Amino acid sequence: MSSRGSSGSRRSSRSKRTPEKTQVNGSEKSTPKRAKRSDSPFGKVSENGSTKSPSINSFDSTVGPASKRTSELSSGNRKSRSITQGILSDPLNLSSPLHYGSTDTQFNASQLSGSNRSHISSYKKRVDIATDSRFVRQINISEAIDGENVPAVGAATSEQSDSSTAPQLVIWGTNVSISNCKGKFKTFLRCPDFDFETLDSDELQPQTQMDLESVPAEKKKPLYLQKLDEIYTLEEPFLNVNCAHVHQFDIELYHQLINYPQEVIPTFDMAANELFFELYPDAQLPHQINVRPFNVIKTSNLRTLNPEEMNQLLTISGMVIRTSNLIPEMREAFFECINCNWNTTVELDRGRIAEPTTCQHCNAAHSLRLIHNRSQFIDKQQIKLQESPENMPAGQTPYTILLMACADLVDAVHPGDRVTVTGIYRATPMRLNPRKQTVKSVYRTHIDVVHYRKIDNKRLHDDAKECNFTASRIDKLKTLSKYDDIYDRLAFALAPSIYEHEDIKKGILLQLFGGTRKEMSLCTNGERTHFRSEINILLCGDPGTSKSQLLQYVYNLVPRGHYTSGKGSSAVGLTAYITKDPDSRQLVLQTGALVLSDGGICCIDEFDKMSDSTRSVLHEVMEQQTMSIAKAGIVCQLNARTSVLAAANPVESQWNKNKTIIENIQLPHTLLSRFDLIFLLLDPQNESYDRRLAKHLVSLYYRSREEEEEEMVDMGLLKDYIAYARSFIHPRLSEAAAQRLIHDYVEMRKAGSGRGQISAYPRQLESLIRLSEAHAKVRLSSVVEIVDVEEARRLHREAIKQSATDPASGKIDISILTTGMSSSFRKKRAEIAEAIKHLLNTMRSEDGSQEHHQFPYQTVFNALKESSSIMVTKEMFDEGLRYLQDERFLVAFGGKYIRLST
Repeated sequence: MSSRGSSGSRRSSRSKRTPEKTQVNGSEKSTPKRAKRSDSPFGKVSENGSTKSPSINSFDSTVGPASKRTSELSSGNRKSRSITQGILSDPLNLSSPLHYGSTDTQFNASQLSGSNRSHISSYKKRVDIATDSRFVRQINISEAIDGENVPAVGAATSEQSDSSTAPQLVIWGTNVSISNCKGKFKTFLRCPDFDFETLDSDELQPQTQMDLESVPAEKKKPLYLQKLDEIYTLEEPFLNVNCAHVHQFDIELYHQLINYPQEVIPTFDMAANELFFELYPDAQLPHQINVRPFNVIKTSNLRTLNPEEMNQLLTISGMVIRTSNLIPEMREAFFECINCNWNTTVELDRGRIAEPTTCQHCNAAHSLRLIHNRSQFIDKQQIKLQESPENMPAGQTPYTILLMACADLVDAVHPGDRVTVTGIYRATPMRLNPRKQTVKSVYRTHIDVVHYRKIDNKRLHDDAKECNFTASRIDKLKTLSKYDDIYDRLAFALAPSIYEHEDIKKGILLQLFGGTRKEMSLCTNGERTHFRSEINILLCGDPGTSKSQLLQYVYNLVPRGHYTSGKGSSAVGLTAYITKDPDSRQLVLQTGALVLSDGGICCIDEFDKMSDSTRSVLHEVMEQQTMSIAKAGIVCQLNARTSVLAAANPVESQWNKNKTIIENIQLPHTLLSRFDLIFLLLDPQNESYDRRLAKHLVSLYYRSREEEEEEMVDMGLLKDYIAYARSFIHPRLSEAAAQRLIHDYVEMRKAGSGRGQISAYPRQLESLIRLSEAHAKVRLSSVVEIVDVEEARRLHREAIKQSATDPASGKIDISILTTGMSSSFRKKRAEIAEAIKHLLNTMRSEDGSQEHHQFPYQTVFNALKESSSIMVTKEMFDEGLRYLQDERFLVAFGGKYIRLST
């Protein structure tokens, strides 16, 4: 009895929601009563443009008679329905404006082939532009007005409807017609006014219609039709559209795209798919073509984002500082009745599932359960974007913003990348507690990513995929490489405002090219190891010798480059540190400058002023190219394949030629030995040099801009040349070059063996190999020849001559860099130690009863100074005592006493 009563009440409640029938234009039309958003997933339906229509992203039927629509709207079953022909019975195809957006990756290629694409019953909305259904604008289905011809649904703008009652779809609250928008974009794709040279251009000048008769046959095909050809060939269904092209084609269409991206971009998807399958009816794609607009003309800044730009398409630039792990996010929940196995799907609304309470088949209450393995999930990733250092106002900290990337855009960028992001600006309320639905009145903003662009026109190209060199550009680079003086030309183009220092510029030029990365398989466990190909350079010298300017120039040129100063850097700032993520409230690893410079150059100024703990982290990075972390339960090894360009000043503010480099800059020899090249930049204090330098500096202020540009090499050509060599040239040693390297290394070892000195170590041989490979890249040669080895040997010998010359003997002694002291100093230390030993034995024999064999420190020092024929300093005396302590002649020595061993 109670069950019948409940069933009857349910029937009664359903009957109350039955639409009323009214007369519209002489025909019966059903008008459903207004329902709340939570009651119906289809929004609010309007009549004659006066009431609201269903959401375009949640509508699931074609446009037909009102009675047909209301019968479907009143039905609670969200399962797929059969599609009738035409507006009433035509099978659903890609031209239906009520079924647009991209499919998810679960559709296979056969589902989107040209032969059966018209039989797909539904399409998934694009996940990268519809992350929150609160921002979905509804579509107004308005009737034609008194015989006025309105474009038919799904037709191009040039086609007019024969029926005066054909409905027209417009974006809610606007007069933007979906069909007109789609037709314009189809015309845009066929427009021949654009070419590949302007595809990635940030600014375009207005152009007139091209004369097709004057264009060669191979260039007559429009740019975006060529891009559709690439999609057909590569089967990568993504179409990148330059918004500057859209603005040049139709300003009105451009503003519609900027102001209503969530509705217009899927319309572009429809047009692109229709045109694609018209051109290639037998094509098969993994999913529907996604249009990805980029390069919004008004590029926003992180500091200028305001609520007026909410839900609009914008472009911002910055540097990626953190990326999250892959996050699976549910997009569509699958429910099944435990009684009758009836099932339904529910799309998530604001991250929550509107769980159905009643089975529409058996009318059982609370009988539906969520089936996780049949629900649909997408990949999602959170990216933290920071304001670029060059865009920050003076004296202010950088701004950050959160990016949301979905599906194919996951893992498209990595920490350290400088990117230009195009996306939709969003705002979501903050929750008081993650486990409660209560939200604050404060909103947190983020950007739903639509397009990434990692090209930075001011820097070198970072990846071979980004080096889109045309055939003419490659021919020009190869022609330039055949010049005999190409090496000198490129070195002259590097930092032209800095006077002389040719060898130092050549060394930095070879650092920009880098060596060839080599990997070797380990037979024991199948792992692979690699040899370092990056070149490290240290610049030392007097203040005011342009060391910092060279670092700044390189930092502004290379990709993934970072600039830091010794005093302002800590060990965790260079490597990595643990912090709590404000979004996930979990401990995450925040990478530092060395890890973010992976694949680039890390410029460290004031290298001598770093603390010992900070410098200690560089040992592993500069040789093994990795960074091992074990903090707060996070144990990992990060890649730090970066070149280090450092600058250091002497401790006495002026270089002392009577001291070694170790004594001048007070750096550990274990760190200095990891630099391939160490150059000295000294002030010669020569009148002729001073005159030439002053003339050069003054000329920078009075010469005209035209004269400067005539002498300077095209920087765009220099960047392309280095980028092409880094990406496509990987030279290998020839037999003659290998034998020459072996001969030079043996000769370097022989040079110091007669004097008891070591003038070369295996690290010097590896440095010669890297420099030879870099010089071969300068010539765009895939083989290292003898000429490359000779230049590498000359440059290395010049650097060694400056940094490893013994001031006492005037000869090159590589042990200064490897052990911290020269051979002459070791010999003098041994002599002083022997004199101290003889003196202490004499003093002990004279006073054999002295307790513990202790002698006053100052007494022994004074006695040695009086008896020695050479000047003995306190440092030399202490070195002699340490030598005797290593020989176990002394037990210990302090500030007051010297204690002998028994």
